[in-house]
Amino acid sequence: MTIPDMSRRALLARTSALVGTAALITLPGSALLATPAYAADNSHSRTPTGEEIREAYRRFQKNRTRVHTGKPSSNGWEMEKTEDGGGSISSRPVPGTPLTGISVRTGDVETVLVHVVRRFHYEIGELRKGDVIGWRSPGTVRKGLPEGNQASGTAVQIRPGFYPSGTKGGFFPTQLVVVRDILAELDGVVRWSGDDRHADESLFYIDVKPGDARLAAVANKIRTWQATPGEGAGAPVDVLAAGRRKAAENLRRLQQRTAA
Repeated sequence: MTIPDMSRRALLARTSALVGTAALITLPGSALLATPAYAADNSHSRTPTGEEIREAYRRFQKNRTRVHTGKPSSNGWEMEKTEDGGGSISSRPVPGTPLTGISVRTGDVETVLVHVVRRFHYEIGELRKGDVIGWRSPGTVRKGLPEGNQASGTAVQIRPGFYPSGTKGGFFPTQLVVVRDILAELDGVVRWSGDDRHADESLFYIDVKPGDARLAAVANKIRTWQATPGEGAGAPVDVLAAGRRKAAENLRRLQQRTAA
């Protein structure tokens, strides 16, 4: 859910306008429902008091300060200071793998990056616990490089120890065919940093801005596969099929021309 920015003055003005009515006031993250006074009242149809609204707003502001940076990573998504802390970044499961979870931005980004990790596991090399690094604190990444996208929860490193940052040639040709096929299958919304000027062959990141309709379309496509037996990650894929190879090659040329 997108959280609208709202000043304290505007919030209180809105509250005053609703006093005496049965209108429902919705605050970011259901902060109002978390207030002790409101939660103790079994009738959620009543209008919350001004003090409950003020307390909810204080909680909201405190959480924003603790979690949000207000600064984007290079792909345009906001970096966050913490994971599993009430923000947009949480540890998410990776079905079919030994991974206990990866910390990424929830929603469409999660759906797409988890799909990348799963196809890697099934078709390139079996992953073990600790092989994938998602979110990293903004203070631990080089923000001028694509790795900074990890701080916004929109990138993952897969086996970074196998593919050191700044080096190329870590994948066998047959593995590289699969990497290219994964990228093409996702219609270019994911970029492989092996194509960047400062290569990091372990890094895969979202390559569209927030709100780009292409990300939602790809995520919905993946969800459809997940609900259909015999499709999606883990299903047999002919990565050498002429149509798939052509799409992969076209995307390779495009993404290498726009190397970060």
